[in-house]
Amino acid sequence: MAFQSKVALVKGNDRYANIIQALALISSDIDLSDKKGILVKPNFISTTRQLAATHVDGVRAVLDWLRSRYDGPITIGEGPAIGDAFAGYCNFGYLDLAEEYGVQFTDLNRDEWVPVQVYDRKLRPMWVRAARTTVKSDFRIAVGPPKTHDTVIVTASLKNMVMGSLIRGGPSIEKFVQLLPNWITNSSLSRRLETPFLRFILRNDKSAVHQGYQAINLSLYTLAKTLSPHLSVIDGFVGMEGEGPVDGDPVELKIAIASTDFLATDAVAVKLMGFDLDKIGYLYYCKLGGLGVGDLEEVQIVGNTAIEERIRDFKPHSTYKRQLEWKIPDIGKFL
Repeated sequence: MAFQSKVALVKGNDRYANIIQALALISSDIDLSDKKGILVKPNFISTTRQLAATHVDGVRAVLDWLRSRYDGPITIGEGPAIGDAFAGYCNFGYLDLAEEYGVQFTDLNRDEWVPVQVYDRKLRPMWVRAARTTVKSDFRIAVGPPKTHDTVIVTASLKNMVMGSLIRGGPSIEKFVQLLPNWITNSSLSRRLETPFLRFILRNDKSAVHQGYQAINLSLYTLAKTLSPHLSVIDGFVGMEGEGPVDGDPVELKIAIASTDFLATDAVAVKLMGFDLDKIGYLYYCKLGGLGVGDLEEVQIVGNTAIEERIRDFKPHSTYKRQLEWKIPDIGKFL
């Protein structure tokens, strides 16, 4: 049968080298000739715990690969769930990249915004704000680690791009957050607060999307139509299992995954983590909706290792069984 997508899978003892090699293997799939600006989106679900965030060497590899082919504007943008993006850039050693590569930084939470549709608990349409920088970018690159998740089982490239691009907070939220002790702002509990206070006083649209397992999986699929990455890079040198995406434990994989098909990328990541894509609601909906290739039989794997050789069953989040309650009986009307 003919392959529908190509995914690079590379194993090695150097994070940077793994990503460079993975990108080289799919370089013929990437056309930057007409791009006016590129967004590189790391994952700072925490701005203080490195294990929960994208390592700077992963982003440096992407930038080196880009700058050998593209001399236009590059923005590194992230919208953390809690805390300030620039605190993460500082804590994780990103700021030197500005001079090295001529990139600019932005906090997507402070960006201008455009309305995007999601769903509430009763699966009725509702509107939230997404960063204009992400929506209008003509080339989006997601770079981050594979992690277990407390709501949607697994987070990889798509969820990194989508959730980090939703606006968190009105003009006063930063002052409010600065008053909170670190043990609150860096806890997984803080990300699950879904009160009217957060949604309407602080205007936390990341929190507003958490409308229960059915709604959030449907919303992530819907947002993928507007916000999905054009290039997905999974830095799987070290992943996270257990109480992810913040408080989990490290898993050493020493791999990198890259593709222009975000769903195929995440499908490979999910398989390597020992999960079934068809049990991960938002990715299953993306597969049904034709947003990418979700069946590995239709994916050409290129690289120096095979998926079967790299599978390592990740311990799921403690809420895993409840997270499986995402299925919508009449899903066809939403796709």
